[in-house]
Amino acid sequence: MDHIRNFCIIAHIDHGKSTLADRLIQRCGAVDPREFRDQILDSMDLERERGITIKANTVSMPYTARDGRTYELNLIDTPGHVDFSHEVRRSLMSCEGALLIVDASQGVEAQTVANLYLAMELGLQVVPVINKIDLPSADVDRVMEEIDRDLGLDPFASIQVSAKLGTGIDDLLEAIVTQLPPPKGVPEEPLRALLFDAQYDPYRGALLLVRLFDGKLRAGTRVRFMHSGQEHKVEEVGWQRLKHIPVPELSAGEVGYVLAGIKSLSGLAIGDTLTEAERPAAEPVPGYREAKPVVFSSIYPMATDEYEDLTKALEKLKLNDAALIYEKDSSAALGFGFRCGFLGLLHLDVVQERLEREYDLSLILSAPSVRYRIVLADGKEVWVDNPTFYPDPGSIQESYEPYIKATIMTPERYLGTVMELCRERRGVETTFNYLAAGRMEVISQLPLAEVLFDFYDRLKSITQGYGSFDYELLDYRLADLVKVDILVNGEKVDALSQLVHREFARPRALRYCERLASTIPRQQFKIAIQGAIGGQIIARTTINAFRKDVTAKCYGGDISRKRKLLEKQKEGKKRMKMVGAVEIPQAAFVAVLKTEAPADEE
Repeated sequence: MDHIRNFCIIAHIDHGKSTLADRLIQRCGAVDPREFRDQILDSMDLERERGITIKANTVSMPYTARDGRTYELNLIDTPGHVDFSHEVRRSLMSCEGALLIVDASQGVEAQTVANLYLAMELGLQVVPVINKIDLPSADVDRVMEEIDRDLGLDPFASIQVSAKLGTGIDDLLEAIVTQLPPPKGVPEEPLRALLFDAQYDPYRGALLLVRLFDGKLRAGTRVRFMHSGQEHKVEEVGWQRLKHIPVPELSAGEVGYVLAGIKSLSGLAIGDTLTEAERPAAEPVPGYREAKPVVFSSIYPMATDEYEDLTKALEKLKLNDAALIYEKDSSAALGFGFRCGFLGLLHLDVVQERLEREYDLSLILSAPSVRYRIVLADGKEVWVDNPTFYPDPGSIQESYEPYIKATIMTPERYLGTVMELCRERRGVETTFNYLAAGRMEVISQLPLAEVLFDFYDRLKSITQGYGSFDYELLDYRLADLVKVDILVNGEKVDALSQLVHREFARPRALRYCERLASTIPRQQFKIAIQGAIGGQIIARTTINAFRKDVTAKCYGGDISRKRKLLEKQKEGKKRMKMVGAVEIPQAAFVAVLKTEAPADEE
């Protein structure tokens, strides 16, 4: 076990985690040079297109150190975005050490600090790495100062590398071997293996990625999941070296994969502990936490006959994305679907894209909302994340909304605009600290609902891309909530209802009305599109009717002849309006529920 090192790479977004992983894999020769490609651990098309890591990926690498001993390095490359912090947490649980990368030009950023705290909370040994030293704007001395002051780590223990050019990679591998501890565990004890990720293979069932803490695991063993109690017979175990390499057995301290012919996914839970059915362990691996979703949205299939396909797709995706939660939902306008919980808007966006690409589905998503706590007049408490279940306003005593503590890091010259953005989004108790020359940290308490839509995009644009943002949930506070309904021709459209702060109710309702008016086709009668709070109309747009020129054949003569024809047309239109029901095309829902407003509306 002294020859095994389990470690992961953590950092802020775009600080070079995946590129560094590439260099380590190349240096260790874990992949045939002909099969190598950049960002090799980003296996999903979506990751490669967006240039971000979404899934933590694992690889085993053989490495011969300078002292001639051969080590097995198990590397886990993690995402940097705040929406995937649950993925990072799971990966850290299966490691003893972490490489914390800091960009030599950007310095310490919000997510760098958040990930360091996560690693320290789980008791990991952290080695600081200063990356991108080849950049003209690199300022290593300033970054070492920030590592000392902001992170509390020894700056002189940091390894300076350029992942792009491969500078300093040998020193880094030596540091992994010498500074990171080997795993602890007893191979003779009963089996305890943490299930930290899983993938679905249509031919072989669920492929489980596990980290063994105690005991041994070989093909033919009957294993039990300690959380669900299910038992399965292991068919194959092995290492993950981008390809699956079967081995006779996995021993304590190792990371590998397990195939047990699991076709039903209902009892599988990421974070569960595997143990032997004949000789079970006394207790599961501690420290796993359920993900707490903060953003909720309903997903409906475009065609109602795709509901079964959506059900199966969500079940398979849940196996690969433990932070996703869902339950059945239905809407009068859009039929049957699922109410899903996400860790943030990027997470929502990625789940939608993965469902559409990997499972070939066409989907409609309702407007994202957060979970509110509502106290009724009789003292009962209800939690509402779906506007459909919002209680009658007369029976509500108080409403509470979730607040977050937002940490924003920005160059000093943008401080004014960042403070203004926080004030605009109802931020309270906004404070700032000087971190280093020219760098500021702004801490503000904001309602989560205000951060949902375009806060991060706005922050990036006002700081010219230099601002970084991280948040944690604080508590629930009193809010003046209203339910805004959208009425088309006097009838409510339940899929478009939303809960908003009273101050923003009218602008939001007006925007919805205008977008609907631009996408619903004109009819033979006028269509009123209204935004309402209860019985009070707060916004309205009108789609004008088609008009036929009935007076075209009326040449000259008395004006009363024209008037008579127009009155007759008016009567006909009135009669039509009484019986006219409006069909709303799917495109209208998609246009309205798109989160970002077109540029001309901002």
